[in-house]
Amino acid sequence: MGNRGARTVRQGGLFYGWVIVACAFTVMMLGFGVAYSFAAFFDGLQREFGASRADISLVFSISGFLYFGLGAVSGPIADRVGPRGVIAGGMVLVGLGLLLGSRAETLWQVYATYGVAVGMGIGFSYVPAIGAVQRWFVARRGFASGLAVTGIGVGTLAMPPVAAWLVGLGGWRGAYVVLGMAVLIVGGGAAMLIDQSPHKRGLLPDGAAGGETAAGPAVTGMSLRQALRSGPFWLLFVSATVTSFGLFIPFVHLSRYAVDHGHSEAQGILMVSLIGVGSILGRFVLGGLADRLGRRRSFGGMFVGMLVMLVWWYLSTGLVPLGIFAVLFGTFYGGFVALSPALAADYFGGRSISGIIGFLYSGVAVGTLCGPVLAGVAFDLYGSYQLPILAAAACNIVAVIAIASLRDPVAWRNAQA
Repeated sequence: MGNRGARTVRQGGLFYGWVIVACAFTVMMLGFGVAYSFAAFFDGLQREFGASRADISLVFSISGFLYFGLGAVSGPIADRVGPRGVIAGGMVLVGLGLLLGSRAETLWQVYATYGVAVGMGIGFSYVPAIGAVQRWFVARRGFASGLAVTGIGVGTLAMPPVAAWLVGLGGWRGAYVVLGMAVLIVGGGAAMLIDQSPHKRGLLPDGAAGGETAAGPAVTGMSLRQALRSGPFWLLFVSATVTSFGLFIPFVHLSRYAVDHGHSEAQGILMVSLIGVGSILGRFVLGGLADRLGRRRSFGGMFVGMLVMLVWWYLSTGLVPLGIFAVLFGTFYGGFVALSPALAADYFGGRSISGIIGFLYSGVAVGTLCGPVLAGVAFDLYGSYQLPILAAAACNIVAVIAIASLRDPVAWRNAQA
């Protein structure tokens, strides 16, 4: 009654929630596109600094640790002050990290710029962006979330070949400059269009029940402290953490694996781009499909799919089998990323969703830091990636067990009432 000015989402014009989705898409496309194009820079950095595969892998792992770990900081900040400034600051850090990285003279300077600055920038943009999307949607939350994080898939598809082309034109240093300017201009502009919640514009979230106030869905749900004390939080945390130990090994090492088995450098880079192709399918298609089939059940299916595909990778050396692995692994990985924030919102509501997502991803940070580096160490020691691939598959078994232990979110919320 107190919010008579609130409008439903179907009253005229484009619902602004889709603008939020488009801006979050752009932010994630640029940030993760830069991060996941790392394979294009691998050889140049290794030759420039005379480093081992484990040494170069650490650059990516530092970045990954920070962009997942800092969600526990950036998420709560965005919940309190709004996401716009936090995301814009993150884009500035990514851009500056690339520009400064182009001037690195030692490997530790690459760690500090591409590793630390880029990682911090993504950490301050990713969780606030995807958290903002959750507040603008209810019934179509899985689809909207999947569409937003499709930006990561598009970045993974498009940026590695673009980065490789730029490296061919002006070396890895010139490529860093071009990518850094793109992030500053385009990413910074997209960040400035992101609003925290629909009630500030007098709107209802898409799919909200008739009669709800615009403020209602944006502020209901658990606090961060309440979520951290709940069983579902820790089961989601365990599943995401254990799978992350193997999740990013292909992004760093699949290209080198392909080259090691007689394929060209360009074909190796193509394998990483094919992960992006699959990721787009997973985020765009599986997010919406899960809205109908059930997001909890679908989420568990993503871990089963990644498990099967890692076993496939273990058995594959030919270009076609590796391409099949890349596309299908990317599909299940994309579905996992799309459904993680939506499922968290299903359990805990929108009140502190950015902070909750940030804390969930803090476990992913540990796996991202350790997995690619340990895979590089294993290769340096044994000349093979077989051990880390099998270990990654085993981690997904644990994740499946954790999700199978979760109660349905509606039943669980009703039991808490």
